[in-house]
Amino acid sequence: MMRGKQHYATAVRLPTTKEIVVDRGELKASIYVNPDLEAAFHPRLALIGEQLHLGMKSLIWSANMNASGKDIVIGKKEITGSVAVAGVFALVLFIGLPLLLASLAVHTSGNFLFVLVEGLVRVGLVLGYLAAISLLPDVKRVFMYHGAEHKTINAFESGWSLDIPSVRRASKLHPRCGTGFLIVVMVVSVVVFSIVAIFHPNWFWLVASRLLAIPIIAGAGFESIRFMARHRRNPVIKVLLLPVLGTQLLTTREPADDMLEVAICAFNSAREGEEETAGAAA
Repeated sequence: MMRGKQHYATAVRLPTTKEIVVDRGELKASIYVNPDLEAAFHPRLALIGEQLHLGMKSLIWSANMNASGKDIVIGKKEITGSVAVAGVFALVLFIGLPLLLASLAVHTSGNFLFVLVEGLVRVGLVLGYLAAISLLPDVKRVFMYHGAEHKTINAFESGWSLDIPSVRRASKLHPRCGTGFLIVVMVVSVVVFSIVAIFHPNWFWLVASRLLAIPIIAGAGFESIRFMARHRRNPVIKVLLLPVLGTQLLTTREPADDMLEVAICAFNSAREGEEETAGAAA
């Protein structure tokens, strides 16, 4: 799935005919164009909401394309249920369990050591989880498509032609990536929760602070990723980007040529939409 400022495109290769089909659309729903939403939330948080909405929409469409011919229909209800279960699982695994293990190790919640141990446990759980699921064949295939997306964008940003040989030699790592965003978020969370620790919160406020701070941490993490991506040539930023890019080694794999073809098709479709809109406005 590729997104421009006003258009998106999702490309899927049908499992039966091997044909590439594309769903291209304009970003005109209220979540993308309603300024009241950005007024109610931080603009970066609104953008994260847009990405989640678009991702779910593309997921439903692509899943139904792959299920075509099998009398299977996957709708919003099924996807929403899956996301809800995954959300509860993530809260327990990545918020509840680090708090529990940190409390067993440090025995007090009102100091920096507790926050540091909690953060290290969370990083370990995230990296371990990504490493474990990458062993699953279906997930490995998803990670190959993830690499194809990155290679296509890197080739475009380098000014290379968007054909398979050119895209193939591009890097499968990119600073504006959701995997790197996770690492930055966890670093930001240590800073934020260290401030919370100054007030020596009890267990109720300790747990509540982890939930209430999610928008603040996500917004700060998003800004940090964008800043580092813009200044990626800076020597200091290059060093800071090393763990961000290194983590992507877990969630990207070298794609096959047919995967690169799908990624290039999605990118070109999204770009065509942007060019058509620009031409109509000229």
